Amino acid sequence: MKEKIHPTYYPDAVVTCSCGATWTTGSTRKTIRTEICSNCHPFFTGQQQRLIDIEGQVDRFYKKLQARQSFVEQQKARETSRTSPERPVSELNIGGKATEALAKAGITTVGQVLEKLAAGEAAMLEIEGFGRKSLIDMKKHLRQLGYDLPAAAEEVSA
Repeated sequence: MKEKIHPTYYPDAVVTCSCGATWTTGSTRKTIRTEICSNCHPFFTGQQQRLIDIEGQVDRFYKKLQARQSFVEQQKARETSRTSPERPVSELNIGGKATEALAKAGITTVGQVLEKLAAGEAAMLEIEGFGRKSLIDMKKHLRQLGYDLPAAAEEVSA
């Protein structure tokens, strides 16, 4: 072995736990301090339901869990507001003339549009100033926003 490269070995090093237990062992350090030992560890003491919180790890975990829960709730709220039947027709971006034509016919919300579409495409095309291009654009935007169109709206009328 090479000389003067190895650390000093202490055969009577003292180990001290935060619970107050001490014992001796061999080590390269004269004294060793630990936060937990076999005398106070929950696994060895039978208190497995007790959590050991070193440096706030449990608190950080619960904060992350709570942040995730609130994120999921916000996502659900956004999704339900996105497909709300009370959404104004003006948010569909179907054009100014088509929006005005629907407003003149008394249709101002997406729920009213879906009710009219349930009667078929012909019912929507009867609205003065609302043509086939507007109908196609409106149906495309409704699908993109996640709305389920009535079966009658899927039928193509000549």
